Amino acid sequence: MTNRGAFHRTIPAKPFMSSGILCNDVHSRLNPVRVSRILRPSATMEVAALLLDAARANTPVSICGSRHAMGGQQFGEGTILLDLRNLRDFGDVDRARGLAEVGAGLTWPELIEGLHAQQVGKSPVWTIRQKQTGADDLTLGGSLAANIHGRGLKMTPIIGDIEAFTLVDAQGDIHRCSRSENAELFCHAIGGYGCFGVITSVLLRLTPRVKVERLVEVTTIDRLIPSFEERIAAGSLYGDFQFSIDECSTDFLSRGVLSSYRKVEEPREMEEAIELGADDWEELIHLAHTDRAKVFEVYSGHYLRTHGSIYWSDTHQLGVYLEDYHCELDVRLDSPPASEMITELYVPREDLTDFMAQAADRLRPLGIPVIYGTVRLIERDADSALAWAREDFACVIFNLHTEHGEEGIARSADAFRMLIDLALSFGGSYFLTYHRWATRGQVEAAYPGFRNFLRMKEKYDPRSCFQSEWWRHYRDLFATV
Repeated sequence: MTNRGAFHRTIPAKPFMSSGILCNDVHSRLNPVRVSRILRPSATMEVAALLLDAARANTPVSICGSRHAMGGQQFGEGTILLDLRNLRDFGDVDRARGLAEVGAGLTWPELIEGLHAQQVGKSPVWTIRQKQTGADDLTLGGSLAANIHGRGLKMTPIIGDIEAFTLVDAQGDIHRCSRSENAELFCHAIGGYGCFGVITSVLLRLTPRVKVERLVEVTTIDRLIPSFEERIAAGSLYGDFQFSIDECSTDFLSRGVLSSYRKVEEPREMEEAIELGADDWEELIHLAHTDRAKVFEVYSGHYLRTHGSIYWSDTHQLGVYLEDYHCELDVRLDSPPASEMITELYVPREDLTDFMAQAADRLRPLGIPVIYGTVRLIERDADSALAWAREDFACVIFNLHTEHGEEGIARSADAFRMLIDLALSFGGSYFLTYHRWATRGQVEAAYPGFRNFLRMKEKYDPRSCFQSEWWRHYRDLFATV
């Protein structure tokens, strides 16, 4: 592509803003930022025109989808915010190759519904392989920006599901990126947190939709990896382990509910599955804050009752997400404003039992409630430049109750740094997506290529058009290096 214009002045790093449009993430509510204005393009050419205008006006740009990310990567103080949720084009499903070109602003339920609608009466139905867990209404572009993963037992992060994408750079030039075309941009923009350009459409690799049977048992962490391996060998495609969060019990971080989803080979009729509704999840969340022994009893009882239920391999990955649940919960508990902050840690699978035992010993005396926790598997990512899955890891997710005062935030930050150090001591890593509390030493230990990542950002965006609180934090953190 040709260069449409040259910069003559460096865009200010972080302009002072006394007014603007207040934005925040929808989960933690700990990222209040005022942007100068919000634009909502609906086509690639419109994005290109807006970025060219921003370049000429020397104005920084930030990029958001559904605003779930908690690390500050979707907003920048004083930036023009490009809200990409109107990028909703839907190309025809290539049933011969199992591919579909779709807009980066589509959410996962919209994507699944659109794929089904195109293939009524056809077999097989091509559909998604994986999506992130926890929430459904995340955009495809945002999922690429963080290089998310789901509950696949033999899957890499989502970069493994991407054939190609269209990206608009800081000059408004349009690029097609794949492993063979603009390969350097391909591997930096996926997992690049919006630093390299605007992804407007994605050529997604699909898989045939199949029926899966949920298999449930209560087990312990020392049996988990062998159990996962046995289930994979028997045909399970997805799975996770929800561990006990009762810090007063010897089962803390040890005993849990193992659920996996085995491909059903023989014909089986779909039955109405027993599922938790919004009211059920509200009560479970309340119990997780007030009676962490009982919440495991209730949760495990529900899942054990679903043993043997049949689901579709795509829609079983969807679930209930209670947006802003903590506002009502804080009133119900008569407690200060709070939310759950997440960290995701990676450890070699053979070290999972020792890691969890040491994590339990270190978390108990802190007095910070663990509200939710799960273990999943991830396969090595050999494609992305800023790979978090450097090997076949076990993934451990902790949700810590975090009060929104200075002391509460500091306590959670200290706890997360402790957990990151523990993961690093086993040769592990952590996910950059959820917070910016890691030290520079921890970032470098988990991501040895991080300095080069920042240098590549300068190569592709020399005037720092794409800015966010996430990028500004790491730029400043590494400024003296």
